[in-house]
Amino acid sequence: MYLEELKRWNRVHNLTAIRNDKEIVKRHFLDSITVSLCLEEKGVKVDGLSLCDVGSGAGFPGVPLKIYYKDRIELTLIEAVAKKCSFLETLKLKLGLSYRVICKEAQKVKENFDLVVCRALGPSEEVIPLMEGLSKRYILVMKGSEVQPGYDYCRIQLPDVKSYILFLAKTK
Repeated sequence: MYLEELKRWNRVHNLTAIRNDKEIVKRHFLDSITVSLCLEEKGVKVDGLSLCDVGSGAGFPGVPLKIYYKDRIELTLIEAVAKKCSFLETLKLKLGLSYRVICKEAQKVKENFDLVVCRALGPSEEVIPLMEGLSKRYILVMKGSEVQPGYDYCRIQLPDVKSYILFLAKTK
């Protein structure tokens, strides 16, 4: 249902440049779920955690993670583009999920979350300070094939997904 709704909205609102179903599944849905592998590798128990997806766009990785973890996490999506926020609100109703959409720039959000994740948001030196301001405990930055020296990370190696996820645990 998520895939069909994404394709329907994409015809008008250009939510993703990827049009092929198989590629959408691999590069959006499967890639999003790799966050769960990283959390498992790092020994992070998600039960009861608040998870925030910054720059959620069409809901990746937040919505697939909510589908995967169900009510074990409390999900908030931050997205500054109104048409994407509308899509996320519609998707929530269509999928019968419980999550919150904050439709504003992440820099203007004055809340903290246990786990903050982003995907394709920008250069690490710009993204990490923003994420630190939103995070109480953990930060995950999905970096694709680029590994950032000096950071702890998870290396994801699946047949269809090979990527790195920066992992930062706050000590405060």
